[in-house]
Amino acid sequence: MTTILIMCAGVLVGATVFPERLAKWNSRFQLLLTGLLIFTMGVGLGNRPDFLEELGTLGLDSLIFAAVPILCSVAVVWPLSRRFLEKRDREGE
Repeated sequence: MTTILIMCAGVLVGATVFPERLAKWNSRFQLLLTGLLIFTMGVGLGNRPDFLEELGTLGLDSLIFAAVPILCSVAVVWPLSRRFLEKRDREGE
């Protein structure tokens, strides 16, 4: 929850306060911090004593956590895009 709040605060600051002239440096800084985040997550997982034994279960859980939102997104976006985009295409003809 803390991570989500920090991310929302960052979006708010970026959209309202952050100067446009620093966007290039902000992008590089974000890339650096994303790499650091991935590295520290890997260190945290690697420190688990039974990591190799849990790897199969973690992989399956990760697949489920990725597949469910993807399928739900497609289930919502596909009918909406068919309805609204086809209507727009017909009006453009």
